[in-house]
Amino acid sequence: MRLDLLAALNEERRARRAAVLVTDLGDGTQRLVRADEIARDPLAERLLMGKSGTIESGGKRYFLTVQVPPARLIAVGAVHVSQALAPMAKLAGFDVTIVDPRTAFATRERFPDVRVIAEWPDKVLPEVGLDRYTAIALLTHDPKIDDPALELALQAECFYVGALGSKKTHAKRLERLAAAGLSAQAARIHAPIGLDIGAVSPPEIAVSILGEIVLSLRKKPLRSEKDRAA
Repeated sequence: MRLDLLAALNEERRARRAAVLVTDLGDGTQRLVRADEIARDPLAERLLMGKSGTIESGGKRYFLTVQVPPARLIAVGAVHVSQALAPMAKLAGFDVTIVDPRTAFATRERFPDVRVIAEWPDKVLPEVGLDRYTAIALLTHDPKIDDPALELALQAECFYVGALGSKKTHAKRLERLAAAGLSAQAARIHAPIGLDIGAVSPPEIAVSILGEIVLSLRKKPLRSEKDRAA
């Protein structure tokens, strides 16, 4: 690999930006496709899978070295659902962080093996740094805690934003977001949070949330949606 391309690839990695190194297997020429160029590049589809590999296009063979920032999950609310969700998400490969200013709940004893921050979201999330490879699950039912995190997540274009609560609760949430000038972005919120699998218990709700997060990350339609389209 050319040293200038290696330096550029490392720079994108440090900035948590996706990039694809395209190598023509015929003549060995290489080019780097940065995050803001990916949507316009016909060879960047493999980015959705997050895996490097060989493809054919226009009668040529290319090897795509895909660099995707590690996906993160920030759960706002050190609640029972979070206790079930954290180990599941970690097992699925997510970098998990729990944020909750209530120090009685946000403890390492309740959340072993994941990062726990007992601080208000509006203070700590800008320090953590939100981006398009971050998922946020808002689980406290407390607008004083959830709403600041929600606004920051929408502004940062996190790939997944989900919020616990009934349709009535979400309607009130939308009113508050409208007052904050975020009506357009609010359409991206998954609420009620999680896939509709009839989940009742905290572990079942956690399964539904993780499934919805993975679905959003990979951007694939459900089989039922593809069947209806056919």
